[in-house]
Amino acid sequence: MGWQILPKVILHLTDAGNTKILLMITTDKKFIPVMLTPFDEKGAIDKDALARLTEYYIQSGAKGLFANCLSSEMYELTPDERVMATRLITQTVNGRVPVVATGIFERDAAANVEFIKRIHDTGVDSVILTTSLLADEEQPDSVLEAAFDEILNRTEGINFGFYECPLPYKRIVSPALLGRLLQWGRVTYFKDTSLNLEQVTEKIAVGEGYQFGLYDAYMVNAVASLRAGAAGLSCIQGNYFPELVAWLCENYNKPRLAPQVLRAQQFFTDNMDIMHDYYPTSAKEMLELRGFAINTFSRKGTPRPSPEDAQKFAQLYRAYREIEEELLLNTVL
Repeated sequence: MGWQILPKVILHLTDAGNTKILLMITTDKKFIPVMLTPFDEKGAIDKDALARLTEYYIQSGAKGLFANCLSSEMYELTPDERVMATRLITQTVNGRVPVVATGIFERDAAANVEFIKRIHDTGVDSVILTTSLLADEEQPDSVLEAAFDEILNRTEGINFGFYECPLPYKRIVSPALLGRLLQWGRVTYFKDTSLNLEQVTEKIAVGEGYQFGLYDAYMVNAVASLRAGAAGLSCIQGNYFPELVAWLCENYNKPRLAPQVLRAQQFFTDNMDIMHDYYPTSAKEMLELRGFAINTFSRKGTPRPSPEDAQKFAQLYRAYREIEEELLLNTVL
């Protein structure tokens, strides 16, 4: 099960009886949730809820899963918890969709290689390397590239992806650096957080010809990124309304649904701020409000919303219910 995107084509039967490709129409786009970690009331990982959440993402239209990421509160988990949670997810998925998971948390190369192998052994399709852990903010790309090269040299047979994680700081990978990394032939996935459509388009271009997909995290540019050739979306909004993100990936380029696509895009644009406030607790609260049994506990100690924010959150829920009804979403909850 890979991460490449396969083009849909029109086939034409010639007079000689030979089939040939006339026109590439579009490509399948994937919604890849950045997974939450449910905890119980004492703060331990709720394994049952995590298995149910994994199933919910898939039933809502996810075509892959990003486990052990920032939304999973990966920095608040122990190494053993990261491995346990990732293994539980891959076992629950059982090969139905690809799974990726973060595999580095240190600056030390030996420690990173050891943990990469532990994560890989859980059954993930690719191990994710965060771009801000292997070089200081002021260091040039050559330092980061050398660190990546060392990891790839010491992990034969493992496929990788990259994640421009905002913590400990956001390090954007340039199209030029991405192009060099792709030459390894083992880079299958890229989660872009540049918030820059021009950057996204350039990275998509350097990925042409490789079994590789770029997934945009910035929902303001969702439709534009998909139309530019992004492989899909991997965004925190998918932890509030996964059905709507999956719908957008499926219908973003259908002329007959243009007004509805615009409506969905505007919904995400208008509600960007409230969905980032006191996250990930807020996403768990929305799932609970929508009927998914989940404890809203977060190890991040996210502050409680102000009365004004609570009112905005209620408005967000009502706005989603309206768009859910308008688009006739296949809602699982």
